[in-house]
Amino acid sequence: MEPANNPSPEPGLVTVFRLAGGGTEEMEVLTVRQLLESNGINTVLVGDSPLPNLAEEIRVTEEDAERARQLIADALAAGPSGAAEAEAESES
Repeated sequence: MEPANNPSPEPGLVTVFRLAGGGTEEMEVLTVRQLLESNGINTVLVGDSPLPNLAEEIRVTEEDAERARQLIADALAAGPSGAAEAEAESES
């Protein structure tokens, strides 16, 4: 996983998450996308391909980029136990 600070080629969109490869890593991209969208941040998934050697990126609007990066950083810091706890809280 590689958080990115570089702008994307699409005007108004910024890459906030990137990783190379597919397979099980693709699940990480989808999990991050779900995290952002469940927090009201619209995402664009780039590189969605069955070929495992293509990069996967998540892009958001410039306005949402800082908040998206913070959500990703918080989730990574909390780790799997934090994700389980957040899921349990959302179900109650």
